[in-house]
Amino acid sequence: MLQKALVLALLVVSIASCIGCGTTANHYVYATLPAANQVIAYREDPNSGVLTQIAGSPYSVGSGANSLVLHPSGKYLYVSNPGQNENDISLFDIAATDGVLTEVFPRTSVAPYTLPGFLTMDPSGKYLYVANVGSNNISAFSINSGTGALTPVAGSPFSTQLPILNMKLTPSGNFLYISSSSGAGQPSGVIEAFSVTAGVLQPIQPVSVFLTAGNNPNGLTIDPSGSYLYVANSSSNSISIFAIASSGSLQQVQNSPINSTYTVPISLTLDPAGKFLYVANQGSNNVAAYAISSSTGLPAILTITSTTGTTTTAFTTESSPSFLAVDPGGKYLFVGNQGTAAGIQSLVTNSGNLLNVNTYGVGNTPSSIAVLGK
Repeated sequence: MLQKALVLALLVVSIASCIGCGTTANHYVYATLPAANQVIAYREDPNSGVLTQIAGSPYSVGSGANSLVLHPSGKYLYVSNPGQNENDISLFDIAATDGVLTEVFPRTSVAPYTLPGFLTMDPSGKYLYVANVGSNNISAFSINSGTGALTPVAGSPFSTQLPILNMKLTPSGNFLYISSSSGAGQPSGVIEAFSVTAGVLQPIQPVSVFLTAGNNPNGLTIDPSGSYLYVANSSSNSISIFAIASSGSLQQVQNSPINSTYTVPISLTLDPAGKFLYVANQGSNNVAAYAISSSTGLPAILTITSTTGTTTTAFTTESSPSFLAVDPGGKYLFVGNQGTAAGIQSLVTNSGNLLNVNTYGVGNTPSSIAVLGK
């Protein structure tokens, strides 16, 4: 497989050239802690990637807080609470000056549907989608731009054909994809495809279910242009790549899936420019970086150079890296580790290269991260 060497000196020069010309913009990092029913919050130094816990953090939230998503205005944060007898969504106001969170009550229930596991929001901030893992459907809500309050969309919830592992919305907000493990009569994992109009979901016809050619497609991400869908197949240690047609239908690209060098790829994300793909390999305790071909969408694994000059094809993390988030500027990658360390790692990125900034223990296993840049 094509490999591209990355030179550490370029990163050093880049950092040195920015001394004295940094930004004072506020960046904030939020993470859910399900076992503690909390959201932990940090201010991110946009010039170093260093995190400082915000006063009053962590904040109490609903039972089993699992997933969070930020409103594009930077005013609101939403958290799914799938805990016992909870099954609702929390809304937090975000203070513009310091990133402090204040919950707005009452919480929005998804009952009688259960286990709201994942959240995603359209880029305009008009609609919030909630994957109810316990009832195999998607609740859709319109968002009040002035208050952040949620109102169910007519026809919601929308049923899925198989149990939900993850979901991802295209950057245009026109298509929603749901991943599922193998079902009866299915030789591999599947992706369900929906068109989206004013929050209403419709299965894409004539074929709404697409095989991944891999098992347990836990990770999903889409490039900024909305041209390609990337899928991490955790049980088959591979990455599937689909071309997204103008209709929203999927066509697996030639030479997909690609076999991973590492085990249990469970989460993936792209940098804001769509040039680099990062994959958290839960079984190998590392993050691999790939360069994306602009013509085919295929990823090619990169060689990462450490501070000691040694090279590898993955950055070693704390145990069980399970999800990733990129800073809006693309300078930093945050890794949520669900092993015994239960921490969040901050990494510097430079042309796909990864270097450690610090690891922050959070006391309880984190389950999702969102990064706000202002």
